[in-house]
Amino acid sequence: MRITVATTIAAPMDAVWKAYSNPDDIVQWNAASEDWHTTKSTVDFRPGGKFSSRMEAKDGSFGFDFEGTYTTIITNERIEYAFGDRQAVVEFQEVPAGVQVQVSFDSEETHSIEQQRDGWQAILNRFKFHVENHGAS
Repeated sequence: MRITVATTIAAPMDAVWKAYSNPDDIVQWNAASEDWHTTKSTVDFRPGGKFSSRMEAKDGSFGFDFEGTYTTIITNERIEYAFGDRQAVVEFQEVPAGVQVQVSFDSEETHSIEQQRDGWQAILNRFKFHVENHGAS
């Protein structure tokens, strides 16, 4: 099943694009809740390039690497990537209020659709907050 989350960010396209693809920014916003964080991010931002974000509970109880390969990059428009046997598409569109960012991804079997949607939406909401309040690094 495909799940889609979205938000609109009151910022210029260049700032939104950079914050989404820059590892220094990714470690600032890439978490679904305040008790999680991304401790390290690497990005080879090109088709065929790899990315990895180390996501950990702040209490040290659990962590995992979210990693994959970029398959398509169209500057200021679209990022597609594969992670495991799943795919995701991130679309950027200028709108009167700023930039709409929409993420569509293949669901997995471990967590409910609602948990997955809520988690990815929470990450996107933190991304919005980061860009609107701190800009891109």
